[in-house]
Amino acid sequence: MDGEIQRFIKVWLGAVASIIYCYYITARLTRGATRLLSLLPVFYLLTILPLSLSSLHLGAVTIFYLVWLGNFKLLLFSFDQGPLSSTPPLSLLHFISIALLPIKTKQTLTLQSVSNSKVNKPAVFALKVALLAIIVRLYAYREYIHPYIILALYCCHVYLGVELILAITAVPVRAILGLDLEPQFNEPYLATSLQDFWGHRWNLMVTSILRPTVYQPVLRICTRFLGSRWARPPATLATFLASGLMHEVIYYYISRAYPTWEVTWFFVLHGICVALEVAVKKELGGRWRLHRLVSGPMTVAFVGVTSVWLFFPQVIRNGMDQRAISEYSILVQFVSERLKI
Repeated sequence: MDGEIQRFIKVWLGAVASIIYCYYITARLTRGATRLLSLLPVFYLLTILPLSLSSLHLGAVTIFYLVWLGNFKLLLFSFDQGPLSSTPPLSLLHFISIALLPIKTKQTLTLQSVSNSKVNKPAVFALKVALLAIIVRLYAYREYIHPYIILALYCCHVYLGVELILAITAVPVRAILGLDLEPQFNEPYLATSLQDFWGHRWNLMVTSILRPTVYQPVLRICTRFLGSRWARPPATLATFLASGLMHEVIYYYISRAYPTWEVTWFFVLHGICVALEVAVKKELGGRWRLHRLVSGPMTVAFVGVTSVWLFFPQVIRNGMDQRAISEYSILVQFVSERLKI
């Protein structure tokens, strides 16, 4: 554990150094191809740094922040777009923080972000901590629990774990930097449609970064060739495909196993369904709509069933679920030993 934490610190120090280079060197270059070429070493560095980590929890967070979010933000920055491009320019500390963490300044927070912050009231936060602890404890009795229930616990585990980590991280970020973490989830179990689930409730950091890097460019290109009526479906499919491929990259980093493309097909399937859903809604024009008491459970059930079919098999086959569970006991032991000291 000590060695892994040391490697973790070195990885992030390397990432910070690369972002300082971006702030002082590439920001002075002309936007476009020139700045993009100057960023190629940084793209490479952010991509290979997480390979030195073996911990699933430390590695997954680092891969997600550096390889996916960090590189995509710098890609936008090379064309003077995205959160790193600001007038007046960001300070060095804010530039580093926004480049490497899922944060946005208070001035750019939306009303949705503010409403989401209310979710983490002390009582609700304590309840979610308790639920996560119960789920982890139930894993000790997994041989007595139906496999489908275990998969349902995995879904809850991912949601609660990520939301609680971000809630805890938000405290020092807000106090020291005056910045707020982007909301990661907005009560996804209340989604009333797939469009609502993926666009407004689940993994909102990814949504906010995929929209300007994939959806909008593809939409502009398709509008030019197909017209505005037929441009949105391919843009939606391209966005989900990009998300699927990035999940495959994360899986590869964690497991070092070659992809089987099940996760990509999971996102492609949902992209097709979202595109069809949007088209049907547009044709109906709001004249007919399922009640949320019907559409809500249908949406959650569809996500759950397709996750069991395509998303989790790759996790289980490569033993990532067992590694995640075992790391909790290692973490508890590590913290206990340090507290004794």
